[in-house]
Amino acid sequence: MTHPRSAGVLLYRRRPAGVEVLLVLPGGPYWRRRNEGAWQIPKGAIEPGEEAIETAVRELHEELGLLLTDRPRSLCTVRQAGGKRVEAFAAERDWDVADLVSNEITIEWPPRSGKIITAPEVGEARWFALDRAEEMMLASQRPFLSALELMLHSDESDAMPSPVIAGPVPESP
Repeated sequence: MTHPRSAGVLLYRRRPAGVEVLLVLPGGPYWRRRNEGAWQIPKGAIEPGEEAIETAVRELHEELGLLLTDRPRSLCTVRQAGGKRVEAFAAERDWDVADLVSNEITIEWPPRSGKIITAPEVGEARWFALDRAEEMMLASQRPFLSALELMLHSDESDAMPSPVIAGPVPESP
């Protein structure tokens, strides 16, 4: 059996106190009273013929109303509890959460009632410091935070000049 695949973007920004990431809380009555351990990256199903990076950028636009112009960088792929594989990308971008404009979804609520309601796909978006994001995020998506930290650390290491050893240079024989 093939498990569904999704892709999304983990937005991050640099602040004096450190890096912050943008997470979303899904909309609808099921998520209304959930908080800690419920936040996630904006993501969605990879459509047939679509590349994961295309899905990630599309979902960011559909769920937040944010059009990403820079190409996001690949982070990692995780397997969620139900078997779904989620491929994450990262992009540095500041964005005002007050600008959230989410698409709407239709769901049956209450479950098995036959009653169909509409709800925003994303109920709320919020910036979190990395340590707080670790607490608030779905457990299965927490590896995205570690992958982001590794990526940023690698970037910093690449930007560092090579060490210069002081002292006389030995003469060649």
